[in-house]
Amino acid sequence: MFKFIHAADVHLDSPLHGLERYEGAPVEEIRSATRGAFDNLIELAIDEDVAFVLLAGDLYDGDWKDYNTGLYFTERMGRLHNAGIRVFIVAGNHDAASQITRHLRLPDNVTIFSTRKPEQHILDDLNVVIYGQGFAKREVKDDLSLDYPQGDPEFFNIGLLHTCLDGKPGHESYAPCTVDGLRSKGYQYWALGHVHNRELVSEEPWIVFPGNIQGRHIRETGSKGCTLVSVENGEVIEVEHRELDVMRWSRCEIDVTDKESVDDIYEQVRNSLQLALDAAEGRPIAARLILTGICSAHTKLHSEREHWIQEYRNLSNNLDGAGVWLEKVVIKPRQPISADELLAQDDALGGLLDAIRTMELDESTLADLAEEVSSLRQKLPPEILSGEDNYDPADPDRLKDTLEDIKELLLNRLLSTEQGS
Repeated sequence: MFKFIHAADVHLDSPLHGLERYEGAPVEEIRSATRGAFDNLIELAIDEDVAFVLLAGDLYDGDWKDYNTGLYFTERMGRLHNAGIRVFIVAGNHDAASQITRHLRLPDNVTIFSTRKPEQHILDDLNVVIYGQGFAKREVKDDLSLDYPQGDPEFFNIGLLHTCLDGKPGHESYAPCTVDGLRSKGYQYWALGHVHNRELVSEEPWIVFPGNIQGRHIRETGSKGCTLVSVENGEVIEVEHRELDVMRWSRCEIDVTDKESVDDIYEQVRNSLQLALDAAEGRPIAARLILTGICSAHTKLHSEREHWIQEYRNLSNNLDGAGVWLEKVVIKPRQPISADELLAQDDALGGLLDAIRTMELDESTLADLAEEVSSLRQKLPPEILSGEDNYDPADPDRLKDTLEDIKELLLNRLLSTEQGS
């Protein structure tokens, strides 16, 4: 029997995404999180005495800022070399040959597959053959798996591939392929990368996305890690998810409907954040706090928005556990006022409310607005316009969302004024 680890999408030294900077924000902790998770992978490989480690693409997050990323990785590969553990790597879209310009010589236990055509490496001592091909450039639109050799029935066959498979929401359509196409190769295990959520696509044969080893922004919530595979007599006997992440991302969406006061909401926020922290099992968390619903404390929350954002941040710093940092606070509660009766009134207020509620942007108006804000767009820093949580003020969908926010603001302001009159 032997074991191996299948990991992917490490994104070593990935830049910070989406965290608002404020006193106490864990900027350095998040920047170093990918290294912490990778250190856990190295420790797991040694503790489990695995025969080899498979890294299915996006080891890096693009070209190195300096050589420190390469030095760090080389040193960790040296630890695996000293433990007698081999490593097999294919390049993904983020570390394609066209993306990484710096290189350092790696220990001889590390094999990087060709980007020109599929290669195979035979491990005679284990009766295993591993097939793989990396990305030569960032955008690979061809089905690389088509040229992978047919599996050898005398061996345990593994395919190592960075791919979107048949397409996954939120991921670029790189190296697309099909489950049937992978099955046709006759391999016992397909070690895939590129999709950041863990997914057992198939068990006959095993086709697995392990997910990334560390969440890097609010769209990557929950447990992250690798897959530990046990093989005996040429068959997979166990496939386990092993957690590696050193911090967690969490969305805490709280319905504050019927809460009578901001103090009631404060306690609700406390309980929700504490539950999220407890669920992280000793890890610190970065959370997005979202307040929704209909409550009488609506006006106070909105009129003192900045105060309550800071109150919630202060609260997050004083919970029991490893620490909570609020990535963002979104306050969206509405007034507990029925607009239907006011809309039905045949007066100026009813007409105005109806006009606001039914306001829409046609394509021509959207195009005009996009042109109006184009000068603003040019003044924004690149990090706002790109990345996982980007903001482009000229984007038509963003403009529509902005209109909805304005409509909600106007409606609530008018309804609040009417209630107080």
